[in-house]
Amino acid sequence: MTLPTTYSWFLEGERLMVPYEAAQGRRVNVIGAHFTHGPEAGRLEAQSWAVLPKSRAKKPRLSDEARAAAQGLRVEEVGPIDAERVVAFLWRVAGRPADAAPDWQRERPLMIAWDNYSVHKSEIVQAAQGELAAAEVHLVSLARYCPEQSEIEPVWNDVKQHQLPIRSFERVADLKHAVDDALARKAAQLLRHADRTSNVHRLPT
Repeated sequence: MTLPTTYSWFLEGERLMVPYEAAQGRRVNVIGAHFTHGPEAGRLEAQSWAVLPKSRAKKPRLSDEARAAAQGLRVEEVGPIDAERVVAFLWRVAGRPADAAPDWQRERPLMIAWDNYSVHKSEIVQAAQGELAAAEVHLVSLARYCPEQSEIEPVWNDVKQHQLPIRSFERVADLKHAVDDALARKAAQLLRHADRTSNVHRLPT
């Protein structure tokens, strides 16, 4: 709810105060994919979900819908990034339509390099790999503890450090909206950069 403080400017003789909001089980998690090569180079796909405090009662008095609404969110905007959500996101990144035929296949192979997050190794994800491969979507695991191999890491760093000028939020819904806006801005920046680079490469020599 309160991000680490970063460098900032303020008037001489004054002190910049950043309010602190205790997390209390509240946070926002994001899954994303950054296209680095091919005709879609520069494209950033991302989706976020809010995490809410767990109820300590044996029988929760509020439904999941009511708990989400109390935080200003819809129930589908809440929850962990589990295996089902990961697989659904992979198909979204691959571009498979909702009404695709069972034998749907991409025109160009898609190689997805990702880290060794535990959900990536789950039975549900492993079981989906055959269908993904048949659709020309191939998953490649990066070396363990080598984030420098992932080309999306600088994207995450820029979003966290530069795209979120407000560093503290009272409501998890406000944090989620700020994260979504920051991701949208970053996606637009990446596309503009990719377009400029592409135009430079097309110039006659």
